[in-house]
Amino acid sequence: MKYRLLMLLFGMFCSAAWAEESPLLQAWQSVTGAESPVVLVPNAQYLRVNVAGNEAYLVADPVSEIDGRPLETWYSADRVILRLQDGRVAALIGTMAEWRQVSQLAAPDWRAAARAEAPLHWVRVRDVLPDYRYGVRDALTLRRIDAPDDSQLRALSAQTLTWFEETTEDGSLPPARYAVNLAGERAVVMYGEQCLTPAYCLTWQRWTGGQATK
Repeated sequence: MKYRLLMLLFGMFCSAAWAEESPLLQAWQSVTGAESPVVLVPNAQYLRVNVAGNEAYLVADPVSEIDGRPLETWYSADRVILRLQDGRVAALIGTMAEWRQVSQLAAPDWRAAARAEAPLHWVRVRDVLPDYRYGVRDALTLRRIDAPDDSQLRALSAQTLTWFEETTEDGSLPPARYAVNLAGERAVVMYGEQCLTPAYCLTWQRWTGGQATK
């Protein structure tokens, strides 16, 4: 409990320091503005992030693991940090709506979820800014769905991926959606949609430099 409180106080300090520089969406807009266009290195790997029509291309640190599941850390040009654990948001830092720390308690395996005949249930615990709430528990339901026709997926066929919808059982957040490539040795989330608040949602997609946008 003491550790989580210290992390929350640290988050309050960082948010106050960054609030003026990184209001909602500014982090993404500064990367895509006309004065500083994005230059992507051919064949380099990025995360293409979209918030309210504003795009950014984030770069990654080497992948680490927590509880045997991959944890990816991605950075924008002006210090926004997005962490994904097995394709779900594990942290978003540097925007006005932040999840400082997320515990994915027994999150379902993607292959098992694809085979499941009934929806799967699990629990997420998160620390939230700017409301300074920690230990927020979400009861979640995950189910396989058909490929939607209204996603922000680009340059890939939605039909080649396996799609899932994840909902909060109390309806406190809009549904999240994930598109997973199950063809390889390891299941890889290629695309995701997730809301941190009812009004603040983002999409992300794995992206290669030089890839066509349409």
